[in-house]
Amino acid sequence: MDREAVIEFLGQVPLLQRLPSSSLMKVAELVQFKSYDHGDYVVREGETGQGIYFIWEGQAEVIGPSNGDEGNRPELLLRKYDYFGYGISGSVHQVNVIALSKLTCLVLPHGNSNLLQPKSIWNAEGTPKDFSLVQHILHLEPIDADIFRGFTLPDSPSFRQVFGGQFIGQALAAASKTVDCLKHVHSLHAYFLIAGDNNLPIVYQVHRARDGNSFATRQVDAKQNGAVVFSLMASFQLPSMEELRERRLTDPRLPMEYRKIVARETFVPWPIEIRFCDSSSSRRPSQPSMRYWFRARGKLSDDQALHRCVLAYASDLLFVGVSLNPHRRKGLKTTTLSLDHSIWFHRPVKADDWLLYSIESPSACGGRGFVTGLMFNRNGELVASLTQEGLVRKSKPLTGELKSKL
Repeated sequence: MDREAVIEFLGQVPLLQRLPSSSLMKVAELVQFKSYDHGDYVVREGETGQGIYFIWEGQAEVIGPSNGDEGNRPELLLRKYDYFGYGISGSVHQVNVIALSKLTCLVLPHGNSNLLQPKSIWNAEGTPKDFSLVQHILHLEPIDADIFRGFTLPDSPSFRQVFGGQFIGQALAAASKTVDCLKHVHSLHAYFLIAGDNNLPIVYQVHRARDGNSFATRQVDAKQNGAVVFSLMASFQLPSMEELRERRLTDPRLPMEYRKIVARETFVPWPIEIRFCDSSSSRRPSQPSMRYWFRARGKLSDDQALHRCVLAYASDLLFVGVSLNPHRRKGLKTTTLSLDHSIWFHRPVKADDWLLYSIESPSACGGRGFVTGLMFNRNGELVASLTQEGLVRKSKPLTGELKSKL
């Protein structure tokens, strides 16, 4: 049988749609074809079976365990793309499965069932040592249901307070872990309330605002010392069937355990690589616009949820500062603090490939700068639209007290 046909078939099995494409291809290499005639037992009650069965062609009947009353034994019809035997490696089947017609199954031997275990969206391929820096930054530690903890890592870029993109990316990661793995974020709105402390862990509380058939909405509050310092609202949408055929998704609700010790400022290269399209001096007035290419340093795993979180992280790097361009002069030191931030995701995005970020600032007034942004892939397709408003003020001496940004 053509291997591409096997891969396409497996991609339609609901159980396997949670997996990265590399895992799906490994499954395709290992499955074995088994054929049965009408009335044949595929597996018998009390037997271990040969592995995990995926129905390629035909129909089968599941007859539940015997309880002394044959008339009350539950029955279930299995058709193409259905599966059975999952999660019972080393144990016996509690049901009989009988072919109702000429039946063909793909069987994945029990010894390879670990391939079906969904991995973290930040560990779709390897071990923690293989993670890029930005994946380490976005990784969250699960604490309880809908509660996660993030950190400012010792080798991540440091500012006076927690980087706004870190808040956005980690909060979106927390929200992503609580929605159906087939739903992807299509818009988000973020509000920066209090400057974050780099030396404290950040607790992300996810509130499940809505769970529909096609859409899900999440509100995420980021807390330090019991106070909400950042809030994000994100909306997720189920992809089209065409997209589901092309993607092999991991399950974002099952993260690996991982922890990093918090440390103070250490200068390291940015986890996001940037190449500017225009050359300009940061000390001289210029047009309120900027264009640059960016991508994550290192190879990311192939989960679309991760790539959108990385885009969210990178979106705040130089965004609202563009509103300062016409007002720059030698000796002027300014501070910009994000107030709110919105992103609309239009297409699948690959954050470890070059993306063009085009930023414009139509207004800077009353101590507030407003910017809009468009992100394009290398094919010229618009992948995301963004807006942000932030405070723009002269720098003041840093104090140890965290106060409201307003």
